[in-house]
Amino acid sequence: MGREFGNLSRMRHVITYSLSPFEQRAFPNYFSKGIPNVLRRTQGCILRVVPPFVVAYLIYTWGTQEFEKSKRKNPATYENDK
Repeated sequence: MGREFGNLSRMRHVITYSLSPFEQRAFPNYFSKGIPNVLRRTQGCILRVVPPFVVAYLIYTWGTQEFEKSKRKNPATYENDK
C-alpha cells in the first residue's frame, strides 16, 4: 500500500527531534516570569504609545464640540423677528 502519510519521502542528513506531549509543560514559568515580563515591556513602551492617543482624543473631542456649536443657530440673528 505504500508508506503512511507523514513518511512519504526519506530525507537524508536531516535530524529531527521531538518531545512527547506528556513531557511538555504547557505554561512553564507563566506567573513567575511571564506576567512580570509583560509589565516590564508595557512600561518600556507606554511613553511612545499613549501620547499620540491622548492627542488624537483631544482633537476628536474638540472637533466634535465645534461641530455641535456650528450646527446651532445664532439667537442674535433672530432678535428683530416677530
